[in-house]
Amino acid sequence: MNDDITSQGIALRLESVLGAHGVQVIDESAQHAGHVGANASLSGTHFRVKIASKAFSTSNRVQRHRIVYDAVQDFMEKGLHALAIEILEE
Repeated sequence: MNDDITSQGIALRLESVLGAHGVQVIDESAQHAGHVGANASLSGTHFRVKIASKAFSTSNRVQRHRIVYDAVQDFMEKGLHALAIEILEE
């Protein structure tokens, strides 16, 4: 079960690990009911992240996404299935 994977938990992780600010994390799991990776609770599997961080200043798009995925790797191992990432300007 993905009860420990929440928008707030992901936001706190990204803020602390990446020094990010204005992080927005939206749980879109319910919109993916019946899709691969969805669960019965319809939460904790599919998220959209909007984030700005100085950690991205010298990185290209692929590197920025890798930085975000690395920061939430343990969430991925617990059942986070999909993460839509929108990098905002600093």
